[in-house]
Amino acid sequence: MRRSHSVRALSACAVTFSLLTGCVRHVPPVETPPLDAQTLARIQDWEDSRSLGDGELVSLAGRASDAWVRARSLRALARIQDPATLETVLAGLKDAEADVRGEAAFAAGEMALSWEPLLEAELTSLEAVLLEAERSESDVDVRRTLLDSLGRLGTPGAVTRLAERMRDGDGALAGRSAQALGVAARVRGAAVAAQVPLASAEALLAAERPVDARRGGAYLLSTVKRPQALAALRRCLGDEDADVRALCAKGFGDVGGPEDAVVLGRLLEDPSPRVASEAARSLAKLAASCSAPCTAVDALDALSVRAKRVARGMAPPEAAGDAKTTVETLARSAEGHPLLALAQQGLPDFGRPVFESLRLALADAERGAASDVARADLAWLDCRLAAAMDRQVGTLKEVLDCGYGHIPEPRRLALGLREVALSKGKGGAGFAVKYLRNPDARVKLTALEVVAARPVPEAAAAVRPLIEGEDTVVAGAAAATAGQLKDAEALAAVEALAARVPQTPGDLAEPVAGALVALQGRAAEPRLREWLEHPHANVRRVAAQALSELTGQRVRSTRVPQSAYTFRPQAAPARAGLVFRTDKGNITVRLDVDEAPLTSGNLHALARKGYFNGVTFHRVVPDFVAQGGDPRGDGEGGPGYSIRCEMTRRPYLRGTVGMALAGKDTGGSQFFFTHAPQPHLDGRYTAFGEVVSGMDVVDALLEGDVIREVRAVELAP
Repeated sequence: MRRSHSVRALSACAVTFSLLTGCVRHVPPVETPPLDAQTLARIQDWEDSRSLGDGELVSLAGRASDAWVRARSLRALARIQDPATLETVLAGLKDAEADVRGEAAFAAGEMALSWEPLLEAELTSLEAVLLEAERSESDVDVRRTLLDSLGRLGTPGAVTRLAERMRDGDGALAGRSAQALGVAARVRGAAVAAQVPLASAEALLAAERPVDARRGGAYLLSTVKRPQALAALRRCLGDEDADVRALCAKGFGDVGGPEDAVVLGRLLEDPSPRVASEAARSLAKLAASCSAPCTAVDALDALSVRAKRVARGMAPPEAAGDAKTTVETLARSAEGHPLLALAQQGLPDFGRPVFESLRLALADAERGAASDVARADLAWLDCRLAAAMDRQVGTLKEVLDCGYGHIPEPRRLALGLREVALSKGKGGAGFAVKYLRNPDARVKLTALEVVAARPVPEAAAAVRPLIEGEDTVVAGAAAATAGQLKDAEALAAVEALAARVPQTPGDLAEPVAGALVALQGRAAEPRLREWLEHPHANVRRVAAQALSELTGQRVRSTRVPQSAYTFRPQAAPARAGLVFRTDKGNITVRLDVDEAPLTSGNLHALARKGYFNGVTFHRVVPDFVAQGGDPRGDGEGGPGYSIRCEMTRRPYLRGTVGMALAGKDTGGSQFFFTHAPQPHLDGRYTAFGEVVSGMDVVDALLEGDVIREVRAVELAP
């Protein structure tokens, strides 16, 4: 994801030591051992600088007399992700203390998920030890973590074991195994999906099963993309749990047929907009696989009713007379999510009348809208649908005059160009060349996306000057586009930009590496090998990946301590929270200052400076995330520095707050709220808080909604 709860305790540390230890919330035993604060501080320092402390950190993880120190050291190794420490991590799975084994199990999963993949021999070793540990583990919490790690590993042996555990009589463990198999299928692809025993997954969907088991089964069936799962998916569309219904509706998009359009059409009226959004998205996918006339398209006509409800009787939350009115107001705003999901997914050409019908319904609603909030929602949804229509034809037309005059031109152009870049077989991008000279960076950036996707020689002359511009995001995209165009005349500018990578690694490393490989070939190898020693982990990862592609041999970077790159904000208070004020209401977040002190402290400090005031939620994907915190508004911005990842054991549930990334240790100011559980994000993106009130506001957010203010507050225990 561009800028993607603790299970066991790390220690019984006092709040005073939370920044030093990075520990998780824990109810201390009656006899709490004294903490060695100096040792814990050293561990935090090593973690921050991505150092092994000349072997001391590894030694503490394996041989410290204090179990809390061993556990904290293993957490640091999980975050550093150095393959050289794999043996120590695996040894921790045999520790006498369950808390230590739990941390070792988590660290093993993080190794499996490493941004720079493990070698085949390392994966084999990891599989063997994890399987042995899972077979003999008696602690339920540790066993759950081991199942999660097997899912992240996704090797044949891991998949076989998880399939066995799905038949376990314990519904919770069976559901957890199914979820882990779903993650493996997402990470490893069709080879894993083909091995899943569908009968075991279907059995988890029985009404008498616990909700966690049903969710695990639905998650797996929606992920494997096998037609044999259709019968079970049809049955679980009536589940009482919205998350289960949404997952089952999602599964139809990849394996359903025209005969499923009727039942999915009925789900467009589901009381949960998240379920309706998945139904709309699946209907759009089914439409793409059929020829006109298509029942999947016909079913989407039902969305026009939702379009009218977005605005009917709507009043701003601050003007609401009572709590019931406010809830109804937000529910009407959330009605827009199925329309947004449809626009994001797109329809084939013969589905154009559906977009036209929906836009007419929105225009009708806009004329009678009762508030500025409603008008803004309707205007943006109109432009979203207009952009989807422009994607159908491969050029800008509808977005040039969408939004009833409420959406500024740069925003309309950027939206339309980004959608048009997704067009397939729609001719060249000559029309987009003029937008490369637009003064707005968002427009230039999306015009580059069009040119890169549909290269035309006449674009090269307009792309070259952008490589030398001050905006590093645009410069990087221009370099990548020059590579796509095979423009040899751009090489000098690309090389000059490459010299800036050490100072701006987050924005430039990946696009510049791609451009160098495209324009220089093997001549780019010396510079890329220099990058293997860069202090920033993401630069090293990009260089290793580029060199592997360039040479045809697996290249791995080395770990580089980054003391000069250390960033540590002031610790947030023990009960720190943030209140996000929007025009649709307030969202209150509790920060996890114990387990993610760096990430929490960073967002807390930015909020106190007023950094987020006026920034938008630039990305909303229904039933997935609402993402904000980018001052640029295009998903490419940040505070001018990067923070290190703090992978935690907090799962991504509904309302979890996570840090968006563009690679390892590239966090900054972009955060996201999850609409529903997202197991594939667990352990990959730092989870550092939860929404404690205002989840209905999160559900009602649309792209462009403004964060008026973020206040730092102290929450009750």
